[in-house]
Amino acid sequence: MVLRRRDTLLFETPPVIAAWAAAGGKKESEGPLASGFACLTQQADFSGEGCKNWEQAESLLQRKAADACLRKAGISKKEIDLAFAGDLQAQCTASNYTMRGLGMPFAGVYGACSTMAETLGLAACFAATGMARQVLAMTSSHFCAAERQFRTPLEYGAKRTPTAQWTATAAGACLLRGPGQQGVPVRSVTFGRVQDYQVRDINNMGAAMMPAAAATLLRYFTATHTAPTDFDAIFTGDLGEVGSALLREQMEKEGVPLPNHRDCGCLLYDTAAQNVQAGGSGAGCSAAVLCAHILPKLQTGAYRRVLFAATGALMSQTTFLQGESIPSIAHCVELGGGDRQ
Repeated sequence: MVLRRRDTLLFETPPVIAAWAAAGGKKESEGPLASGFACLTQQADFSGEGCKNWEQAESLLQRKAADACLRKAGISKKEIDLAFAGDLQAQCTASNYTMRGLGMPFAGVYGACSTMAETLGLAACFAATGMARQVLAMTSSHFCAAERQFRTPLEYGAKRTPTAQWTATAAGACLLRGPGQQGVPVRSVTFGRVQDYQVRDINNMGAAMMPAAAATLLRYFTATHTAPTDFDAIFTGDLGEVGSALLREQMEKEGVPLPNHRDCGCLLYDTAAQNVQAGGSGAGCSAAVLCAHILPKLQTGAYRRVLFAATGALMSQTTFLQGESIPSIAHCVELGGGDRQ
């Protein structure tokens, strides 16, 4: 049964994440979470595997994450009832081409960098209510494809600002099943509301997305009568160093401090040793951290109960050139065990 408390859906008998996998590129292989990836490549263009451009490379990266997830689950692609997937390319191109090869029922999702939490939440709803037995949730991003689409092609040689974040060349895939099966429980989902604090700097996504993270977390805590200290960790993704500092400051002002806050954009890379400016970003960033770090720790018991709140900036390559502000959204998924009030 699913209960609704304001914006939050509570699963009395939770669905589970039965298998997961992350795939990444060279920068990810040099980061602190490299050992948690199922697949890492030193050739981000995948030219040795027939790819002719960055967009094709991202689709192949997503396919590798999906294939690794299905192998871990011990099932074939024919056994998937439905897949939710999205990416940063216009019209979710990478996911469309991935699904062309997988040939499974598919619902495309665009939530920018919040896409992993959004696909995970939707998949959990379908699995919990029996509308699908086995559901795939995944997303991806690619540094080179994203830079060409949202900023300038790499050949231009533009200098990156200190507030900029490095778009992850990464993908994550999760397989969800219904209640009563083995896996990491999905206890609740809070779908976010669009926030816009009139940030217009395309190189400061952390500041643009922070209000959405704060708004969704506050709604979740109010609806569930919980506090941050009820959780082992609260993960946002991906605010980077700038947005994370702003979030902690904002939540202090709201009277809800976050002593156990972690940000996927600060975890995927070593910001002191790797040239990533304010940290990681991109839809694949939080997806990779979820699959390479958070879920394994929940599986082993290192974490018992966490929140995964991925954030996304909802502008397009046209709107920010028109001087529009950058609206944002955050979706929150509660993972693991623990009693509720």
